[in-house]
Amino acid sequence: MPYNTSTKILATIGPATASKDVLSRLIDAGADAFRFNFSHGTHAEHKTRYEIVRELSKQKNRHITIVADLQGPKLRVGHFENGNITLQAGQTFMFDLSPTAGNEKRVNLPHPEIFEAVQTGDKLLLNDGNIVLEVLSKDKTHIETKVLIGGVLSDHKGVNLPNITLNISALTAKDKEDLDFALSLGVDWISLSFVQKAQDVKDAKEIIKDRALIISKLEKPSAIEELDDIIALSDAVMVARGDLGVECPLQTVPTIQKKIISACRKQAKPVIVATQMLESMIESPSPTRAEVSDVATAVYDMADTVMLSAETAVGKYPIEAVDMMHRIIEEVEHDANFVEATFLNEMHACCTQSQGITYAAKELSEVLPHVAAIVTFTVSGFTTFSMSKERPNLPIVAITPNHYVANRMGIVWGVHAFVDEKIFESFEMVEEIALKAVNSLNYGTKGDYIITTAGYPLGQKLTTNMLHTVQIP
Repeated sequence: MPYNTSTKILATIGPATASKDVLSRLIDAGADAFRFNFSHGTHAEHKTRYEIVRELSKQKNRHITIVADLQGPKLRVGHFENGNITLQAGQTFMFDLSPTAGNEKRVNLPHPEIFEAVQTGDKLLLNDGNIVLEVLSKDKTHIETKVLIGGVLSDHKGVNLPNITLNISALTAKDKEDLDFALSLGVDWISLSFVQKAQDVKDAKEIIKDRALIISKLEKPSAIEELDDIIALSDAVMVARGDLGVECPLQTVPTIQKKIISACRKQAKPVIVATQMLESMIESPSPTRAEVSDVATAVYDMADTVMLSAETAVGKYPIEAVDMMHRIIEEVEHDANFVEATFLNEMHACCTQSQGITYAAKELSEVLPHVAAIVTFTVSGFTTFSMSKERPNLPIVAITPNHYVANRMGIVWGVHAFVDEKIFESFEMVEEIALKAVNSLNYGTKGDYIITTAGYPLGQKLTTNMLHTVQIP
């Protein structure tokens, strides 16, 4: 049967969803892609889960996407003599580089980069932003602070530094080990955490090369300052609202989310909205009304993918969470104004030949009667990204000779992948395979049109220059 939604669902695998049976049910409920969170789990566990997903992909004849999410440099305090302390508003508190156990007056902060970067007056946020301290003074080994908002601080709680750029790589030693392992498995995307600046993406690309595509997670205010450059270097972007909501004022997160989505659409880069989308379903079989509205807003904003984190990793109702997200997407996409409203505030600038062709294909689909689908012939997948950006009110079928390209499409809006290694043998094969792919997905009936885009000479990268129609016999 045809897929009935365009916005994709990325579900996180964890202890609650590691079995083959549950993963199979998640796919049936609507999951298009799976996130492997390398902050948790062993390499052996990830390998087993990877093999299960690939096996299910074959069994279900689906190109299920696998995303390896690297942990990134997590900033944390050390440990305390009694496991925790209580900080009172108004008291002073010291951070230092001594590894000894902390107490009510001081604690280890094992990150020399923080000591170099902070200045008097800067704010340090602890324990997901629930504790706020202000820097009074500092030297190379000590930071004296005043507690503005107190609370209980326990071992190894996280530290956030709003509006401070640290001289630290987005890839730690652990990340590099995890990256090598993930690439050896053959994952489709690498999710890069703690991106602060465009250079972080450049550094990762030098290591990854063309072995996978890169998702830049935007969770630092400093990344927003280099937003366009980071998007240009990335293959996709994730709006990581968890840390954004700690480091930025909470009321600014919705506008930042819209800004990132809009910027990604201008560059035809897929964008994922993540964190706490159906948070209450970790414990409850039903979401709150606010959560339903939050997911719907991301879909209306034209996110390519919406993500579930703890809801499917450790939640009690992972199948129900995916099913609910799918039903929300389905309801929004059935709204007659769903796509049209998006383009009211967008300017269409075609800065490349490929973008011009994909824009023309979308326009043609709106005036040519009885169009079943738009088919993009692609070697790398990026022309399909451009077609997806136009949000046609039709299925997009990406036909590629490369399985790895097909596997990457599970986070790209409206795209269904089809692999045929013979597609670039002749122009006649282009028509034949387009009809074959559309028929296999049950799109269209006799007399309907298929709009195709391709590059000539056939099979070359980044040369989409041909728009063609085929009628279903």
